[in-house]
Amino acid sequence: MKIKRFGWSDRTVIAVVLGVAVVLDLALIWGPTIASVGLSFTSWNGVTDPVWVAGKNYDTIVNVYPPFWPAMRHNLLWLAFLGLVATPLGLFFAVLLDKQLRFGRFYQSALYLPVVLSLAIVGFISQLVYSRDYGALNSILGRTGNPIDFLGDPSINIWAVLVAVGWRHVGYVMILYLAGLKAVDPALKESAALDGANEAQTFFRVTFPTLRPVNIIVLVITVIEGLRAFDIVYAINRGRNGLELLSVLVTDNIIGEASRIGFGSAIAVILLLISLGFIVTYLVRILREER
Repeated sequence: MKIKRFGWSDRTVIAVVLGVAVVLDLALIWGPTIASVGLSFTSWNGVTDPVWVAGKNYDTIVNVYPPFWPAMRHNLLWLAFLGLVATPLGLFFAVLLDKQLRFGRFYQSALYLPVVLSLAIVGFISQLVYSRDYGALNSILGRTGNPIDFLGDPSINIWAVLVAVGWRHVGYVMILYLAGLKAVDPALKESAALDGANEAQTFFRVTFPTLRPVNIIVLVITVIEGLRAFDIVYAINRGRNGLELLSVLVTDNIIGEASRIGFGSAIAVILLLISLGFIVTYLVRILREER
C-alpha cells in the first residue's frame, strides 16, 4: 500500500494546530508553574525587585505560619472525603443506572444537575441551606428556636461544606463511570454468569477491572478537586474560621493586602507537590501492574 506524503498545506495546518496548543500550554501551565517555583525562593511584593531568601519561605510556612497546618489537614480531609465517600457513591449510582431502571434518564439528569453549577454557586446554595438564621436545614430539623450554626461553628462547618461538595462530585463521577460501564462488553458478564459468578463477583472480578482507564481519570479529577478547592469556602466565609484551605492561603498572600508573592508561591508549590505525589504514585503502580 502506497503511503501518502503530507503536502505543504497539510504540514502548515499540523504545525499551526500543534504550535498553538504547545504555546498555550507553555504560557498558561508550565510558565506560571516554573515562575512559581522560582519565586517561592524569594521575597517579593510585586513592586520592588525580588530578594533571594533560599528556603526561608518554606521554613516560615511549616514552623511559624499558623493557618498552614489547619489548611493542610482540611485539604487532606477534603481529598479523603471525595475519594472514600463521594467517589464510591458516584460509582454506586452509575451501576444502578446501568441496569436500565425505570425513569433512569430522570435520575441521571437529577444527579448530574449539580455538576453544571460552579462551586461558588454551590457555596451560595449552601448558605441558604445551612444558614443559622434563615437556613432551610434548621427549619426542617425544627431548630428555629435554638438553631445550629452549621457554617459558623468551626467544629462542624467543614463537614457541612464537604456534604455540599460531595453532592456535586457524585454526579461528575457517576457520569464518568456510567460511560465506562456502557463500553464493557456484555459477553464478559455473560461468561461470568455461566461460570456461576453472582452479581457482586461479576462486578468486582470482571466489570471493575475493565474500568481501569476510567479509574485513572476519576483519581486525577478527585485529587485536583480535593486540592484546588477554593470557590465554595471563599463564597461562604473567605476560607476562615474552620474552612482554611491551601488555595485560600495562596490567594490571601499573593493578591491580598500582604502582597507576599514569594511566600504565596511557596504555598502553591507545596500544593503542587502534594497533588503530584498522589497522582504519580498511583500511575507508577498502574504501569508496574501492566508490565
